[in-house]
Amino acid sequence: MPLKTPETRSPIHHRRISCDGYRREDGLIDIEGRLVDTKAFDFPNKDRGGVIRAGEALHDISLRITIDLEMNIVDADASIDAAPYHYCSRITPVAQRLIGLQIAPGFRQKVKQRIGGTAGCTHLTELLGPIATTAVQTLVSELARRQQEGDEQAIDEKKLAMGFLDSCHSLASDSPVVKEHWPAYYRPGGKDGKETQ
Repeated sequence: MPLKTPETRSPIHHRRISCDGYRREDGLIDIEGRLVDTKAFDFPNKDRGGVIRAGEALHDISLRITIDLEMNIVDADASIDAAPYHYCSRITPVAQRLIGLQIAPGFRQKVKQRIGGTAGCTHLTELLGPIATTAVQTLVSELARRQQEGDEQAIDEKKLAMGFLDSCHSLASDSPVVKEHWPAYYRPGGKDGKETQ
C-alpha cells in the first residue's frame, strides 16, 4: 500500500542512494555505493562559485569496498565529487581504514570507531549501512551460483545461515520463515532457547 500523501506540500530535499554488487575475475566481490543529495531551491555557497542551484548535487559521494567470501573487507576506495566545502574531499583516504573489518554483527559500531565523527565523513559512514546489506545480498547470490556450479570452496549453508539468523523479525530463529526454509536452524524459543510469551 502506498503512503498516504497530504494534499499540499512542496519538495525541499532529495537523497538518492544506489548500491551495486559485482563479481570480479579474481573471485572477490566489489560493492559500490553512491549517495547524491539535491535541494529543490537555489542557496548560497562560497566554495561552489557563490550558489548551489536547485537540482545540482550538494553531495555526490561514492564508496567501493572489495570483500572476500567471508565478508572481510580487503580493499576500499572513496570519492567525493560534490560537497558543500572543498575541504570535504580531503577525507577520502579514510576509506582505507575499513580494510580488515568483517561485515558481521557489530559492523556498524566498528565502522564508527574507525571513521566516525571528525575522523571521517558522516555521509561515507551512512553509506556503509546500505553497502553492507547490498554485500550480503550479493554474496548470497554469488554463493548460490557457485554452489550450483559445484564449487566446493563456497561457504557452507550453516555459515551463511548464521549471518542471517536473528537479523530481523522474519528471520528470527523462532519465526515461521526460518522453520519453513531453514528447519535445521529453527529454535522454537528463539536464539536463547527461551519460550516467548
